Amino acid sequence: MIEKDLPAGRVCQVSGSVVDVRFPQHAMPPVNTALELHWDGPNRLVLEVQSHLDKTTVRCVAIQQTSGLACGTEAINTGAPIRVPCGNAVLGRLISVLGEPIDHGPGFGPDVPRRGIHHAAPPLDAQRAGGEVFLTGIKVIDLMAPLVRGGKAGMFGGAGVGKTVLIMEMIRSTAERYKGTSVFAGVGERSREGHELWLDLKRSGVIDRTVLVFGQMNEPPGARWRVGLTALTVAEHFRDEMQQNVLLLIDNVFRFVQAGGEVSGLLGRLPSQVGYQPTLATEIAELEERIASVRDAAVTSIQAVYVPADDFSDPAVAATFTHLDSAIVLNRDMAGEGLYPAIDPLASTSTILDPAVVGQKHYDTAEAVRSLIEQYRELQEIISLLGIEELSAADRQAVGRARRLIRFLTQPFAVTAQFTGLAGGPVSLEDTIEGCRAIIDGQADDWAEDSFYMIGTLEDARAKEDKARGRAA
Repeated sequence: MIEKDLPAGRVCQVSGSVVDVRFPQHAMPPVNTALELHWDGPNRLVLEVQSHLDKTTVRCVAIQQTSGLACGTEAINTGAPIRVPCGNAVLGRLISVLGEPIDHGPGFGPDVPRRGIHHAAPPLDAQRAGGEVFLTGIKVIDLMAPLVRGGKAGMFGGAGVGKTVLIMEMIRSTAERYKGTSVFAGVGERSREGHELWLDLKRSGVIDRTVLVFGQMNEPPGARWRVGLTALTVAEHFRDEMQQNVLLLIDNVFRFVQAGGEVSGLLGRLPSQVGYQPTLATEIAELEERIASVRDAAVTSIQAVYVPADDFSDPAVAATFTHLDSAIVLNRDMAGEGLYPAIDPLASTSTILDPAVVGQKHYDTAEAVRSLIEQYRELQEIISLLGIEELSAADRQAVGRARRLIRFLTQPFAVTAQFTGLAGGPVSLEDTIEGCRAIIDGQADDWAEDSFYMIGTLEDARAKEDKARGRAA
């Protein structure tokens, strides 16, 4: 909604995605205000005010392409931040950073509620501390790094280790399990990934409970920078106005940081640590601190975080890590061995993996799994140099059980069934704990390691083992 009485400005300089607009004195729009341009370009063009250069000039970032924009073009002060449609009208829809449909569906009418993308985080006295486990149906996550309902989880990994596939599986499994609303933010997504996600959600029948918000890789940095806030705003509306629990998925937080770095450079700010923008910590905090649970409803967030060159000390990765309740770390070596999901059970952590929260049996099982796999990794160098025969009998037994545990924690996904030929699906936490305990206690020492690979429960492994033995006989 545009305030009719506010004085308009005029574009006085265009430099790529950065546009300077001159307003009458004492009529300067505040920072984060949206300006709408009246121009003859092919698309609607919106600017967001980023700074005041002097008493009459503001510097803005364009949300769309500015090719053909001329100086002197009128800029209308909307008097508000970018506002996007929210509520039931956006369920099942694919929308842009400005809330416009990009799925060739009908537009959103004036009766659809709209909300500004800039908000403060809920006050501390209104927030609810999370202590309930959010089950995903993915064995290694639920056992080793359980998610917090109303908390934030990050999936850290380099290129090609399976972050997007894991996100897609979580959308499917949690939508079926919790029957809640999911909001997906595609930050700098490839069009192929977005199309595949759209088709998969349609096939699985959960599209009607999902909102997809995309800022594609070929869009200007302003769009990629703000698309996360658009998705978060839609999720906040479901939480605050409709008292619904929401699953917010972001793919990928690193591209949000990259877009912020591009904007920072265009605005003329000097780079800081390792070339990142000086406002890195502030930008991540403004996004992450708004993801919170209030008394009536929760926003649970799962975020993919690209790790450049597999360097976990990178400032963008480190700044994101400090806000999370659970960290799911994907391992390139495991992906290379075909162990999917390639989640490292030793590096992955959770703040609620505590007997007081998850129960003593779950905690003891997770610690036993961690201990066995850690012992196996310590012995790997000796095995590669001298062979497993040089180990003691106790060490050989521990290595065998650890290798079976690692394979038992692999799992076929429903979203990859068309490629693998394996029907995947969620596995209950009880079945995961039962299977791990059986392996740790030695009940499966005489089973082939391959019987545990890419199966769901211990019964699936037993059936696979019986089939293999029957074939051998």
